[in-house]
Amino acid sequence: MMLKNFFIVGFGSFFGGGFRFFLSKYIQNRFEKSFPFGTFCVNILGCLLIGLFYGLFDHGNIINPDYMLFLTVGICGGFTTFSTFMNENFQLFKAANYFHFSMYIISSVSGGLFAVYLGHLITKLI
Repeated sequence: MMLKNFFIVGFGSFFGGGFRFFLSKYIQNRFEKSFPFGTFCVNILGCLLIGLFYGLFDHGNIINPDYMLFLTVGICGGFTTFSTFMNENFQLFKAANYFHFSMYIISSVSGGLFAVYLGHLITKLI
């Protein structure tokens, strides 16, 4: 079962990542270069899609669990991990787990920004 799920997610990620690349570049080439419109649009679209997919699944399991895995973890995960991050935050908020909701957002954004900075700093030291 785990191997089957691995291939379902991998197949979806392949298409999601490819679609992210093309759509992001397409959008970015049509807007001002000083703001990352392509990535911004992809992230927001990914959030909308993952919300729609989980919403459909929550309303009586309309979507087969294998398709759900393919669409959410695979396609949306490959398209943008931002959508998964936002869905996890939404689930914490919906469960009224405000402490973990706040900590997850603050630590992810600040930690992610610090990690990017650290990565750049390390490359300068090499």
